Amino acid sequence: MTQPRLLMVLNDAPFFITHRLPIAIAARDAGFEVHIAVPHDDAPVAIMRREGFQLHDIPLKRGARRIGGEIVLIAALWRIVGTVRPDILHAVTMKPVLYAGLVARLRRVPAVVHAITGLGYLFLIDGLAARLQRALVKRLYRYALGHRNAVAIFQNPDDLQLFVDNGLVDPAITVMIRGCGVDMHGFAQQPEPAGEPVVVFPARILGDKGVHEFIAAARDLTDRARFVLVGRTDPDNPTDVGEAGIRAWAQEGIVTWQGFSDDMPSALAQASVVCMPSYREGLPRVLIEAAAIGRAIVTTDVPGCREIVRDGDNGLLVPARDGAATAAAVQRLLDDPDLRARMAARSRVIAETEFSVDLFIRQSLDAYRQVSPTTFRAAAAENTGSGPPPAI
Repeated sequence: MTQPRLLMVLNDAPFFITHRLPIAIAARDAGFEVHIAVPHDDAPVAIMRREGFQLHDIPLKRGARRIGGEIVLIAALWRIVGTVRPDILHAVTMKPVLYAGLVARLRRVPAVVHAITGLGYLFLIDGLAARLQRALVKRLYRYALGHRNAVAIFQNPDDLQLFVDNGLVDPAITVMIRGCGVDMHGFAQQPEPAGEPVVVFPARILGDKGVHEFIAAARDLTDRARFVLVGRTDPDNPTDVGEAGIRAWAQEGIVTWQGFSDDMPSALAQASVVCMPSYREGLPRVLIEAAAIGRAIVTTDVPGCREIVRDGDNGLLVPARDGAATAAAVQRLLDDPDLRARMAARSRVIAETEFSVDLFIRQSLDAYRQVSPTTFRAAAAENTGSGPPPAI
């Protein structure tokens, strides 16, 4: 009997490590031969190889929109799917869902799992070009999500309802899995550090992540706390601030920029308050991590963010694009240590009960089983016992 094959297609190798590695490991331990199609990146690819996954480099550059590059990407996916011949294809994020979903239908892949992780900046901007692109993207979504044997995973009810209302997906194939789970041991609860309060922005330094509103709060409250940016730039995103702009803020004395962190438990543990006033999210993992560490959170009352933070319970919700409201919420928490402590304790409880990685693994494997129960039985028969049994 041939070992069943799972092909996961993603747009970013570091994202795979932080957001989907546990699923791939669980699938491997369940008896699947796991293939990963992702743009090459030395460090994360080395981790994937150590886990025994088979790697396929794809020419996907996040933010690129030239038609020639899109055709090259689709051709690469056509070749990979034809070579791997997966029993289940799992596409994560917009372009993999659109293009791998297209190829999966044309190549007659038996089962497909789509993970809709958010709508992206294309659904946040306006103008004729954006409207034309959205119209094309919607048509592609309808085709890609129309596979005869598929599951479409959504992270928040707003995105799911938007897709249903626009006729992009059959409600019968939708599944809600909130977030991608966090290891509650790796992100153990930690006490707030003593000394000067610290307010941390833990995200890529993008306008769409609310960095300008964070800076507005920092300007108002620079004498009350130290404001820290923990994140990288993202030149492929049109709302990227750029290194020069960030360094200008730092030279002005508004913020400290710590750059990208590969130790997020420590980066979040330095915070008294975590603040990410994003404009829209799928379901941001970093806010789950902040909750797991045990922190009061200021974020926006928008899809994705409000699934993690409940206003007045484990944090404060503010309107999007409102620097004054962001500053007022941060100040309220800085002024009231007891309120911060109560919210921090609630954050940990919410993270443990609703967003653990074990729950995410079970729900994701259930999605695989839903589209292909016979494949799961075949995988179990082929399981060589190379790892612990999956959490199913």
